[in-house]
Amino acid sequence: MTVRSGRGPAAALVLAGLTCQEVGASFAVMLFPQTGPLGIVMLRLLFSALLLLVIARPRLRGHAGSAWRSVVWFGVVLASMNGLFYLALERLPLGVTVTIEVLGPLALSIITATGMARWLWAGLALAGVVSLGAGGWDRLDPLGVAFALAAAVSWALYILASARVGREFPRLDGLALAMTVGAVIALPFGIAQAGGVLLRGEILALGAAVALLSSTIPYALELIALRRLPASAFAIMMSLGPATASVAGFLLLGQHLSWLEIAGIALVIVASIGAVTGASRRAEAEPVG
Repeated sequence: MTVRSGRGPAAALVLAGLTCQEVGASFAVMLFPQTGPLGIVMLRLLFSALLLLVIARPRLRGHAGSAWRSVVWFGVVLASMNGLFYLALERLPLGVTVTIEVLGPLALSIITATGMARWLWAGLALAGVVSLGAGGWDRLDPLGVAFALAAAVSWALYILASARVGREFPRLDGLALAMTVGAVIALPFGIAQAGGVLLRGEILALGAAVALLSSTIPYALELIALRRLPASAFAIMMSLGPATASVAGFLLLGQHLSWLEIAGIALVIVASIGAVTGASRRAEAEPVG
C-alpha cells in the first residue's frame, strides 16, 4: 500500500483517536462526583505511566543532567496540563473547554509565524472566543474559563517540552519517564481530593479505562497514522478536536451549546487549520541545507 492510498484509513485512525480521547474525557466527567477532577487526573497519569513503562522499558543510565531536567519539566507540564484541563471540565462544557485549550497551540503557531496571514488566523480565533462569550459568558464559570486558559498555556508548553525530550531520549523513553514524574506530582493532590474512594475496584477500573481512552489508544492510533499522513495533514485533522469534543459532550453528557457557541468553536477550528496550513507551506518553501 502506498502512502497516498493509505491516507483514507490513516485519516480514519486520527478521527478514531480523537473520538476515544473525548469519550475518555466524558467518562472522566462522570467520575467527578466520586473522585473529583484531581482524583481522576491522578488515576489517568498513574495508569498511563505504568502502561508506558511496560511498553517502553526506558533506559535510565547514560543521560546527561540536562536531559533529566527536561524530563522533569515535561512531567510538571503534563501534570499541570491534565490537572487544569479537568478542573476546567468540572465547570465548563467539554466542547467549550477543548476550544479554549486549543488556543494555546494556536497562539504558539501564530507567534512563530511570519507574514500577514497570521493576523487573519489570530482575528478568526479572537472572533471565535467572542462568539463563545456572546453565546453566554454569564453561564460560563469564570474560574472554569481561567482553568481552561491556563490549560491552553500548558498545552503550548507541552509542545515545546515534548519536542525537547524527543530529541534527547529515544523512542518512547522520555514520554514514559515524564509521565511517571507527572503521576508522582499528581499523587498527593489526587489522594487528598478522592481519599479512600481510590481503593474501590470499580473506580480503579474506570480510571484505567480513562487512561486507555484518553492517552494510550489515541497515542497508538496517531503514531500509526503519522506513518501514512503528511505531518501537515495530521495537524489539520487534530484541529478538529473541539468539534469531536462538542459532539461527545452532547451525546454522552447532555451538554447543549447555543448556535453562537457552535459558531465560535467553528471559527477556532478554521483558525487552527489556517495556521497549520500556513506553517506547512512555509516549511516546504524553506531551502534544505
